[in-house]
Formats: sequence, C-alpha cells, structure tokens
Amino acid sequence: MQEITNQEKVEVDEYKETIRKMLVEAPEGSQQKLVLIDAIQRLGVAYHFDNEIETSIQNIFDASEQNDDNLHVVSLCFRLVRQQGYYMSCGVYFEPKYSRARKMMTKVIQMASFFDDTFDAYATFDELVTFTDAIERWDASAIDSIPPYMRSIYQALLDIYSEMEQVLSKECKLDRLYYAKYEMKKLVRAYFKEAQWLDAGYTPKYEEHMENAIVSSGYLMAATTCLVGMEEFISEETFEWMINEPLIVRASALIARSMDDIVGHEVEQERGHVASIIECYMKDYGASKQEAYIKFQKEITNAWKDINKEFFRSTETEVPMFVLERVLNFTRVIDTLYKEEDGYTNAKGSDV
Repeated sequence: MQEITNQEKVEVDEYKETIRKMLVEAPEGSQQKLVLIDAIQRLGVAYHFDNEIETSIQNIFDASEQNDDNLHVVSLCFRLVRQQGYYMSCGVYFEPKYSRARKMMTKVIQMASFFDDTFDAYATFDELVTFTDAIERWDASAIDSIPPYMRSIYQALLDIYSEMEQVLSKECKLDRLYYAKYEMKKLVRAYFKEAQWLDAGYTPKYEEHMENAIVSSGYLMAATTCLVGMEEFISEETFEWMINEPLIVRASALIARSMDDIVGHEVEQERGHVASIIECYMKDYGASKQEAYIKFQKEITNAWKDINKEFFRSTETEVPMFVLERVLNFTRVIDTLYKEEDGYTNAKGSDV
C-alpha cells in the first residue's frame, strides 16, 4: 500500500482542524451539530474527534429535557446519545415533569404483575373467587375474607390507591381515581374469566377469547392509569373516551396481547395456562402454528396502521395530543419488550 506524501499529510491535518472547528463552533444540540456528528461517524473518521464528540454528546444528554418538534432531530439525537453509551428512555413519559406520573404508574404495574401471577400460578380457583370479590368491594373490611397469604398484596393495592387519592385531592382531581379503579377492576375480572376457563377445562372460541384478552393484556388499565398522575388538565370526557376503548386504544391493546402471546404461549402451555389466542385460533380455523403467527403479525401491522390513522385524525377529535402520545408510547414499550422474546417475564435474560 502506497504511503501518503508529506503534502497529503498536511492537507489531511488541515481538513481535520477545519472539521474540529466546525464541531466546536456549531451550537450545542443544534441540527447542524447533530448532522455533522452523524456524518463523521458514518464516514468512519470519528476517532479523530473523540473528545469533541464526547463533549457534544454529554451536553446533549445533560439537556435532554429540552423538547424539539423536528422528528429527524429527535430521532438522530436519540441514536447518537444511546450509541455513545448514555441511557435515554424511550418509555411512556420520559420527560422530567412526569416524575409523579411515572412513580404512580410503576406501583400500579407492579400490582398488576402480582395479580397476574396470583391468578396464573399460585391461587386455587376457590381462593380467586374470594379475592376477586374483595377487589370488587375495594374496602379494607374485605381483607379478612381472603386467605392470609393474599392479604399483603390486597393491602398494598389499597395503600397505593390511597396514596394516589391523597395527591389528587390536593389538586381537585379525585375524579381521576374512579377511572383508575374502574380499569383495575376490569383487568381483574378478565384474569378471573381466564381462571374460570382453565378450571372448567374450557377452550373458548377465538373471538370470545380475543375480546377478553384485549383486557387481560393489561394495556387498557395501564393506558388509562398513566393519565391519572399527569399534571395537565384532562377532562372527564377524555377519560370516558379512554375507558370506552376507542380504535387507537384497542389497536394498541391488540398489539400488546398478540406480541405477548406469540413469544410466550408455548412456555405458558407447558405450565398449565389457559389457551392463548394462538391456540384458540389454531383450533377454530385448523391452522398450523406458523399460519397463526403469520395471521397475528398481519393483525399487528394493521393495528399500527390504525394507530397512525388515529393520529392523523387527531384534529377531528377533542382528545389532546399528549394523551394520544401516551397511548403511542405505551405501544412502543410493548414493541420493545416483546419484539424477540418475552422481555417482561424474562427480564433478567433480556437486553431491554
């Protein structure tokens, strides 16, 4: 390989200094700087500017609470920051102002996980009857009616929603608590319905199971509850819109249930779980497992189209865009968790 001449070395050094100057002088976080860093990395010459790029990315990360409406800028910023080794959340609401909502949501999702495991693996059917009744009553006096080992999670449920009540009462937002409880009760009813099917040895028709599975996915509960802790004004009409399962919410719930069952149904059947939508579809339509997978991948694709369509129609409704964004972000989380495996159940082995 022919070595470069001294003149060529001088020219290379001059180019490097010119680019270094461009990097330093470009405004921090600007599209100009982001595009420049991206181009340098794609050309494979970023090692010449390690210090400058590291400083720029650090500044971008430190200012990550700043909002930008330019999708190209946001996506490029996200990739550069993650590539450099910083953690930037792609979750439901990563913005600092939603700290309270995140804390509430985390506790509620944890409770839903406890309930899911209780209904799936630990409780007898008779115990689930009394436990479901206690949740419907939602009262401390019901605690004596359930088995001792269930009392701690039942008390935790009451405590979590009591904390939410205290916070919301200070802001005259107690009406939100009704919707949070409503969706949690609906989720537990869906869990109980599956327990009934399993206890009776009953395999439901595909359409029957899908209607219940949309709820038991937990998405409807999570999407509604995530709004409860937000500081923005959210009208009662918006909450009513949410619990009536509009197209965008049902489409997102379908994605959640379908992706979960595709990656997890075989393991669930090994441990004696109720038939998933995969098994129900195979039985009703005489389909192979692969044919069922193809069917639900198409359903997922169509559901994403429905979500996109609802965003385009957002100007025709009175639902705030930030509410639709929460629905979308939850679906993104689901897509990340279940893309290759059950990243929720098997979190220890996941790169999520």
